[in-house]
Parts: sequence; C-alpha cells; structure tokens
Amino acid sequence: MATTLAAAPTDRTYIGPILIVGILFFVFGFFTWLNGPLITFVKLAFNLNDVNAFLVPMSFYFSYFFLSLPAAAVLKRTGMKKGMALGLFVMAVGAMLFAQCVTMRVYYPALTGLFVIGAGVSLLQTAVNPYISILGPIDSAAQRIAFMGICNKVAGAVAPFVFGWLVLSDINSLNAQIQAAPTAAARDALLDTLTGKIHTPYMVVAGLLVLVAIWVLRSSLPEIKPSGANHVDAEHGNARGLRNFPHLWLGVVCLFLYVGVEVMAGDAIGTYGQGFGLPLDATKHFTSFTLIAMLVGYLAGLALIPRFVSQQRYLAVSAVLGVAFAIGAYVTHGYTSVGFVAALGFANAMMWPAIFPLAIKGLGSLTERGSALLIMAIVGGAIVPQLFVHLKQHIDFQLAFTVLMVPCYLYILYYGLAGHRVGQAAHAE
Repeated sequence: MATTLAAAPTDRTYIGPILIVGILFFVFGFFTWLNGPLITFVKLAFNLNDVNAFLVPMSFYFSYFFLSLPAAAVLKRTGMKKGMALGLFVMAVGAMLFAQCVTMRVYYPALTGLFVIGAGVSLLQTAVNPYISILGPIDSAAQRIAFMGICNKVAGAVAPFVFGWLVLSDINSLNAQIQAAPTAAARDALLDTLTGKIHTPYMVVAGLLVLVAIWVLRSSLPEIKPSGANHVDAEHGNARGLRNFPHLWLGVVCLFLYVGVEVMAGDAIGTYGQGFGLPLDATKHFTSFTLIAMLVGYLAGLALIPRFVSQQRYLAVSAVLGVAFAIGAYVTHGYTSVGFVAALGFANAMMWPAIFPLAIKGLGSLTERGSALLIMAIVGGAIVPQLFVHLKQHIDFQLAFTVLMVPCYLYILYYGLAGHRVGQAAHAE
C-alpha cells in the first residue's frame, strides 16, 4: 500500500522517489523532443510544406490544453501514483497508433497518435510537476525540478540522434532519390521504405512504456496530499477559489510563452537552419544542440539555486539572456545564427523549474487545479511555432523569429521581477 504524506521535510528524505520521478521525466522528455526531427521526417514522408509539417508539435501540445483539466479530475480519483502509471499506458497506446498510421502513410490519423501520446504526457505532467514541487520545501523546488529537467533534457538530447540513426540516416541521399524517382511507383516504394523504419522502434517503446507503468504501480513511490504540503490560508484561499491567486494566472501566461520559446528553440531550430540552405543531414541534429545547452543551464541552476540566487531572480536573469540571444540570432547568419538559437536552450533551462513552483505557491488543496491550468498553458508550444511558420511566409524568417521571441522573454522578465508576487501579500496577512 502506498504511503500518504502530508508534507516533505527535506529533499534527502525522498531520494528514492526523486529518482523514480526522474525516470518518468526521462520517458516523457524522449517523446517530447522527438517532435523536432519528426517535423523533418513528415515533410519528406508526406511531401508537406512547413505549415502542415508543424502540425506535429501542434497536435502534440494541443492535447495539454484539452486534457489537463480532465487529467486533474482523474488524479483526484486515482491519486498521483496511479495517475502517473495511467499516463504511461495512454502514451503506449498513442505510440502504437502513430507507428501503425505512419507505416500506412496516412498523415492526419498519425497526428491523432501524437495527440494521444500528448494526452498521456499531459496526465503524467499534471501529476509529476506538482509532485516534485511539493516533495520538499517549496523554496527549493526549482532545484528539484532542475534535476528533473536534466533527466528530461538528457532524453531530449539523445532522442534526435537515436531517431536520426534509426529513421533519418543518409536523409540527404534519400531525399535526392525521392526527388529523382522516375515514376510514381518508384517514389512510393522509397517512401514506404522510409515510413516503414518507424514501426518497430515505436512498437518497442510502447512495450517499454507498459513495463514502466507496471513498475511505477508496484514501486514504493509515496502519495502526497497537496493540501498538506502546499499550505494556503483557508479563509483567503479555498473560500474564493483560484481567482484569489493572481500570481497563478500571471504564471499561466508566463508558462504559455515560455513553452512557446522553448519549442521554437528546440523543435523549430531545424526549420530555422534550413532557411539558410543548410543540409538536412546537419539540421536533423540541431534539436540536440539546444538540449545540450539546456543541460548546461540546468547544471548552472543546480549549483546556484537557492544557495546564491533565488529562483525568481534567476528567472529574470534567464529572460534577459533570452532577449540577448534572440537578438544575436537576428544580427548573424548561417551556423552562427543557429548557434545563438541553440544557446537559447541555456537561457530557457531554468524557466520551467522557476515558473511552476512560483505559480502554485500557496494553493494548498487547489494545487491540482492550479497545476492543471499550468499544464494547459503548454499549448504555447503549439501556438507560437505555428505563428512563426505563418509569419515567415510574409516576412524574413529571422525577423519573424525575433519579433515573436523578444516579447515573450520580456513578459517572462516581468514575471520573474514582479508578477510572481502579485496578490501574495494578501495571503501573508
């Protein structure tokens, strides 16, 4: 029987649960950061333009918007532990559906598979993010989430290389063969070979997800009651609901914009590089470079927060770096410009670990609902990249990138400096 905890006195007490949750962050990080190379894959496999190819991250991230509140309701009934396992099962179903539809070369049903995978990740994220935030003191939550981020981004750095090796190997040569195919039948045969490469890896991963789900159910992972671990004054909090917490709503906007810039730097970087005419064999790995920069950022965050700098102050510094790197990408060209986009990974690294605990601070029994709203905000990863691919049809792609990114980082700067404190004084009284 799972142990139920009201609060967590120290991080050291829960090393075992932290490691288990770290594995879960690795799992959904692997799927999340496959979207970048998948954009390259579907463009070739289904002969798509950028707008339609970017339906890949849109389908994945829209699932957060539609399913996060239902996920919170599910977690109320199942508890966080069973909810995590259920999320893994749903991801397995989505992986099998995606593999089958891609092999059959039917694009929109394949997007449904990505939506189902996203639904499973949404349920998983709705559970694990507040879980790790309140597993110890809330003021050091950014440090714990940074460790989770390392697990997530290690998976993200590995995923494009694994996908490239299994599916996109020698992609330039294959693209040339497809373009030069003498007949439609010859072209279809090449595309069948390409799409067939995806079936076995995704089916194997689906099986592994089921095994991990069973392992989580049988593990000693404790249940945590948010109402005891993330205290809120009953008179000022629960009596008026979430509308009494403006810092949460400002945090929802902040997280929406953050995920948008994160996906732009990670998933859209390949398309950005192709704008300079860089070869597909190079651009297919660009997502990994962003993720490596994020890993460095997480290590810096682990070393500095909260010992030398608060999580909110580090968030503000990160936003300033985001503005600087986005402008650097605009004023340079080719691989140098791509390097500035990848460097945004460093700026982005500690944003989620800071925004999430700042936004749910003090919610108490409303933590699951507040967390669900924040997970819904991940839909920013669908909206901002779509704005980019539409905007770059009308203006220079570098300008399109900059005019989207800089305002997002400026709002994140505001939240780190002041937004996270709005309404907090009322709860301190």
